[in-house]
Amino acid sequence: MESYITSDPKILFGKPVIRGTRIPVELIIEKFADGETIESILTSFPQLSKEEIFAALDFAAQALKSDVVYPIEA
Repeated sequence: MESYITSDPKILFGKPVIRGTRIPVELIIEKFADGETIESILTSFPQLSKEEIFAALDFAAQALKSDVVYPIEA
């Protein structure tokens, strides 16, 4: 499978983005958290494909599997 996610220190300070764009993975995750659908994201960002959106979700899931503790205040 083609890698849709890239990170370059010269683009958005090295944040993971969709390859060939300046659309960060975190923006896609935030859109879902705000209740948007794949269709609405594709409408807002017609340069994206469903595969790229799924790649962003997979990237975020894999990042959260790392052995890092995220303190959450109650």
